[in-house]
Amino acid sequence: MCYFTTPKEEARLFYTVVYEDADALVADKFAGVNTEALAFHLTAECGARAVHRLDRNTCGLLVFAKTDAAERALLSAFRERRVKKVYEALCFGPFAKPKADLAAYLQKDAEHARVRVSTAPAKGAVRIETSYEVTEDCGAYARVRIRLGTGKTHQIRAHMAFVGNPVVGDEKYGDEAKNASLGVRRHILVAKELSFDCPALAGLHKRTFVSAFRAELPAR
Repeated sequence: MCYFTTPKEEARLFYTVVYEDADALVADKFAGVNTEALAFHLTAECGARAVHRLDRNTCGLLVFAKTDAAERALLSAFRERRVKKVYEALCFGPFAKPKADLAAYLQKDAEHARVRVSTAPAKGAVRIETSYEVTEDCGAYARVRIRLGTGKTHQIRAHMAFVGNPVVGDEKYGDEAKNASLGVRRHILVAKELSFDCPALAGLHKRTFVSAFRAELPAR
């Protein structure tokens, strides 16, 4: 099932429905679409409300609550880390290790709409955990599977850049010269999988949903 923005823009597909029942809806969002705009559309369409978000240029899976009880259950599941999130990205190499469990500290810089990552605790900083595994070496860059132990603003992009493997196309934390060499101006990051431990929502509980998108360079 697919939906469109307005009649004027109905040739522009901006999300698909991966799963829907009376309680929740799992959407596969296209890159370039604001979570807030999609949430506004889905609220008008079926009363669905966003319980988490993705950056505008990150494509992939978002879950929406359709009832008050479902919203409470999903917010609780996210807060208690019972929703597992897996991402797929293209990241510049070389990688020091083919896979690693990373930990650091992240501090928001609201004035500049970005975050800073450091190895040591600092005032206002929170601990972050990011695990990655290189699944395909493409030469100058690699396809990488990323698991979040924590889910903070810009965590993947900032953390991968901090360890020397920025996400391809990332204009905020990435490598400007390398991005230009590939002609990429939008970060290549997919919210690939969502897995739920949420007994209150039978349709989602113990299920894993997979995005149809793949981390790959746009056609030139």
